[in-house]
Amino acid sequence: MSNISMAFENGKAFIPFITCGDPDLETTKKIVREAVSNGADLIELGIPFSDPTAEGPVIQEANERALKGGVTTDLIFDMVKELREDITIPLVFMTYANVVYSYGPEKFMTKCKETGIDGIILPDLPFEEKEEFDPVCKKYGVDLISLIAPTSENRAAMIAKNAEGFLYIVSSLGVTGTRDVIDSDLGPIIKTVRENTKIPCAVGFGISTPEQAAKMAGISDGAIVGSAIIKIIKEYGRQSPSHVGEYIRRMKDAL
Repeated sequence: MSNISMAFENGKAFIPFITCGDPDLETTKKIVREAVSNGADLIELGIPFSDPTAEGPVIQEANERALKGGVTTDLIFDMVKELREDITIPLVFMTYANVVYSYGPEKFMTKCKETGIDGIILPDLPFEEKEEFDPVCKKYGVDLISLIAPTSENRAAMIAKNAEGFLYIVSSLGVTGTRDVIDSDLGPIIKTVRENTKIPCAVGFGISTPEQAAKMAGISDGAIVGSAIIKIIKEYGRQSPSHVGEYIRRMKDAL
């Protein structure tokens, strides 16, 4: 069984997203540890990319700050290896297909296994093209996590049947970013998911308040939050870990 299932064993899961290296990797390590101590069940670690097509302005800017600071994929693997000395919850990478291609899929997944990465999310990889990476992911025990969007209704059953780790349910059309209201009717998609897999599903894109998190977790198995956390990091910089920890505690309590 995938290590990722651990994140969903104790009720609804709270999943924060953090851009590695924003503002620097030492701060990222502190943020991860604060997230864990305040109730995060699984953490998405973003590997910065120069053209993050699924991201809104907040996370785009975080990618730019991290890249300007000299962050590389190798340095991020080193960071994960160090974190794994005391962090046991599931960790997954969220990045883009070109990052893995340019590094070399075999080498990338080998490093994931060696450092303790449990899964990978590639938002620009269509489900129909997952065979580009799926065999090498399976070879090294890394779950290739699929996304289902509001427009995926006709494909949701197929995606769910082949799901690994957990299913990332995209709450809204468009790019990442906080939203005042999440008005997509995700009920039918989640019903289809439940009918076709026992793999848990969590909702992301747009969630920023405890009320939104509770609502989304109410219809799924957890809530994913990125932009709201990145905003805190941008505001407080190297002093952000404790502020992120407080925010995660409020969100986890809401679930």
